[in-house]
Amino acid sequence: MRSDFDVVIVGAGAAGLAAADRLAGSGLEAVVVEARGRIGGRAETVQLASAGDPAATFPVDRGCGWLHSADINPLVPLIEAAGFVLDRTPAAWQRPAEERHFPVAEQRRFAEAVDAFEARVDAAAATGVDRPAAELLEPGNRWNPLLDAISSYHNGAEFERVSLLDYAAYQDTEVNYRVRDGYGAALARLAASANVILHCPVTAIDHGGRTVVIETARGRLSARAVIVAVPTPHIAEARIRITPALPAKVEAAGHLPLGLANKAFIGLLAPEAFAVGARFLGDIHRTETASYHVRPFGRPYIEAYVGGRNARALEAAGEGALIAFALDELRSLLGADVVRDFRPLAETGWARDPHALGGYSHALPMHAGARGVLAEPIDGRLFWAGEATHPVAFSTAHGAWLSGRRAAEEALAALLS
Repeated sequence: MRSDFDVVIVGAGAAGLAAADRLAGSGLEAVVVEARGRIGGRAETVQLASAGDPAATFPVDRGCGWLHSADINPLVPLIEAAGFVLDRTPAAWQRPAEERHFPVAEQRRFAEAVDAFEARVDAAAATGVDRPAAELLEPGNRWNPLLDAISSYHNGAEFERVSLLDYAAYQDTEVNYRVRDGYGAALARLAASANVILHCPVTAIDHGGRTVVIETARGRLSARAVIVAVPTPHIAEARIRITPALPAKVEAAGHLPLGLANKAFIGLLAPEAFAVGARFLGDIHRTETASYHVRPFGRPYIEAYVGGRNARALEAAGEGALIAFALDELRSLLGADVVRDFRPLAETGWARDPHALGGYSHALPMHAGARGVLAEPIDGRLFWAGEATHPVAFSTAHGAWLSGRRAAEEALAALLS
C-alpha cells in the first residue's frame, strides 16, 4: 500500500471518521488506519434474528444508541440528510410510567432525590474544588444505591470513581433521539467515502524525525501529521508505543479510564403482551441492577443495560452471564411463566474487545483537567481526538465526532499555514 501521506488518522471510530470527513477536499492526502475489520469503533449496528421467526431480522446497536443533546447534536442533520429516520419520542427514562415494583409516586420521590443531588453537585462545582462525586450523596439516603446505578449507566462507573468537576461539566440538553436503522449504520454511511485501511493496527508512532513514522501490522507509513483517535487505554498502557515519550499524555490518559456499559438482547415469543417502548429498572434498592427497554421501535425484544462494577463482574464471569443475570431479574419482576417465552439473542462485552477495551471515559476524582491535557497538540504534528478529549460532550459519539473535527482543523492550520 502507499506509505507516505500528509495526515495519518489512527482509528476509524466516530472521531477518526470525522477527521477524515473534515480533511476531504482540503488538498491534503489523508488516510485512516483501523485495527478492526470494520469502521465505527463503539458505534456498531448488527442484525438479530427474531425469536419467533428466525427468517425475520431487525437492527440493534451494540454500542452507542442514542443521539444525546439532539437539539444541538451536529450528527442529527447529517444522519437525516443521509436518509436515516430518527425517532424523536421522548426517552422512556424521562417520563414516569406505572411499574408494579416502582409506583409513580416513588418514581417522583426518586426524581426529587436526583434533582437535589444535581443541585449539590452544581453548588460544589462552583467552588472549583474537585473531589469524588460520591461525596455529594447524602449519607443514609435510601436512593443512594439507585443513584449509583444511574451513574453506572451514564458514566460507566459509580460516583466514587467520578470527578465532581468533570461530571458537572457534561453538557446535556435532555433531548434524545434514536436512529431507527441503527446509529452505527448511520455513521458508516456518513463515512462511506473515507479512505480507510482496515485490519491495520498501529503499534508505534515515532515523531522524532523530519516526518512522523507510523508502524502498522501492514507496514510502515510516514506522514507530516498524525491524528490519534483511539480509546485512552491504548495510550495509558503504551499499547501504541510513542517515541520520543510523552509522559504527560500517558498520565492524562490514565486519569481518563474507560467506564463500562454492556447490553443484552432478549427475544420475545409473544411481543404483543408488552407495551412498545416501556422501560423499567430491575431492582430499585441496589446498584447492581439493569435497566430494561421493552420493544424499541415495536420490535420483538427487550434491551437490558448494565454498567460499572456490575457490568465488569458479569463480563468477567464469561459469555452468557449478562443474559442469565437479566433473565433472573426479569423472572423476579414478571414471573417465571412470562419469562419462559423469552429467548437469549446476544450480549456485548466491550471490556474484552481488544480494540475498545471498555465503554467511554470518565475523569477520576481530582483529575478533571486531564481532558484538556490529552487534547493538546504536540509540535504541530501530533493531534488528539476521541470522546475523552471533548470538554463537555465526553462519553458520546457526537463528542467524539466534534473532537475529530477539531483535531482536523488543528492539523489543517499547522500544515497549510
